[in-house]
Amino acid sequence: MKSNKILYIALALALFNSSCKKALNLKQQGVYTSDNYFRNEVDAVNAVNGIYSLLEEEDYIGHAEATFDTPSDDYWRSGDHGEDEGIENLTYDASNAAIRYPYKWRYEEINRSTNCIINIPKITAISVDVKNRSMGEAYFLRAFGYWRMMIIHGDAPIITDEDYAKQLFNVPKSPIEDVRKQIESDLLKAVDLLPESYSAADRGRVSKGTALGFLTKLYMYWEKFPEAIAAGQKVISNSHYALAANYADNFTRANENSTELLFSIQAVQNVVQNDFTVYYIPRPWGGYGFSQPLQGLANEFEANDPRKAATLLSVGDKVDLGDGNGLTTFTADLSATGFAFKKYAVFNSAADGGGVDHTFAVPLMRSADIYLLVAEALIRTQGAGAGDALINQIRHRASPLLPPVSGAGMTQLIHERRVELAGEGERHQDLMRWDKAKIVDIAAIYNLAVSKAPIDQSKTVTFIRPKNYYFPLPQVEIDKSKGVLVQNPNF
Repeated sequence: MKSNKILYIALALALFNSSCKKALNLKQQGVYTSDNYFRNEVDAVNAVNGIYSLLEEEDYIGHAEATFDTPSDDYWRSGDHGEDEGIENLTYDASNAAIRYPYKWRYEEINRSTNCIINIPKITAISVDVKNRSMGEAYFLRAFGYWRMMIIHGDAPIITDEDYAKQLFNVPKSPIEDVRKQIESDLLKAVDLLPESYSAADRGRVSKGTALGFLTKLYMYWEKFPEAIAAGQKVISNSHYALAANYADNFTRANENSTELLFSIQAVQNVVQNDFTVYYIPRPWGGYGFSQPLQGLANEFEANDPRKAATLLSVGDKVDLGDGNGLTTFTADLSATGFAFKKYAVFNSAADGGGVDHTFAVPLMRSADIYLLVAEALIRTQGAGAGDALINQIRHRASPLLPPVSGAGMTQLIHERRVELAGEGERHQDLMRWDKAKIVDIAAIYNLAVSKAPIDQSKTVTFIRPKNYYFPLPQVEIDKSKGVLVQNPNF
């Protein structure tokens, strides 16, 4: 199977055509609404492509959602976004801009998905395969919007199909249990409707494995471990979703062919920019220099683990920036911490014009994540050692020189997730769910002044339970609802 990458070419062409019409001041030939748009197979496919396009938004998955991992002990936020400091230090309130930015895009994704779910079944000029696939994509992408709402805010408004049909969007929050049930329902429908894989022409669309992977993650957050094991094993046992031969292969320009990428963001060079990668690259190299890894993360890697070199740029490392000058050295002045995320520092060759490579497929979920979640579920239900086989598959893929684990418990599992998924937005949420289960003490981890060294040796971050398990709803949304939305407790 080709990797699941998000397709933007159709979107880019649509935007190009739209801009040309505006520039030429052509008379508008028609007005499309949900009632008259969904006429045929092309309309259905384009409508679904329009849902995917939201994932590239800088104020959504393109960057803003990554901000919610900045409290973790893996990296310093860096950059010039003042609102990010409040998120990192857990001093945010409901007016914080970083909390406000992605909220509307999650619901835009939910609403576009619901529009497709309601209207695609009405189309008659469409093949059964494309109709099923399109419906499966819409169900998955709606689930993904609610997933982001659930892990960030907990309780959240659910816009039902009936609400959407009535254009009723100002609805109260539903309890987190109901949000989880909504996500589960959509994902199960997606599993039934989506194909296992795609041809090259449709590379990038979500597959059955994507939906099963997110079901696994949902059940882990829900602490439904048998269900997580069952869903995850369907990913692990399917060769369409096999681990890449080499860990570093997931973070190269060629990763579009990786079976391991269950869900990812793509951009088109010089057409639609992928802001995600730019944020991690040092400013002198064409990026913004955000999210600089900390020494504590570097120390977590074992001495003979090649994932460290694939994940981190350290002082003295050399990189070809594609500028025709050969290898450039990563120097201390490029990062306040002495590190940058190499896994996102992908550059075009000189022959391709050099500069940041915006065609790199940014992983949003890899099969390796699912291997480790199933291993965790096995450990937590059957005891130490039950997840050894899966952990060792991940370790052996990283390097045959890494010694296999034996009788691994949660300590080994936590280590493996940290080094395998570093910088991929999992650490803060992992620590919070483990803290809720009393497996770790997140307050002790975050309160260590050394956690953000050498940035500020004296700074501590105070994690307050249960307040900091979820972020508040944006105050502007509370105000606009005129009393319908009630703020989360403690804010």
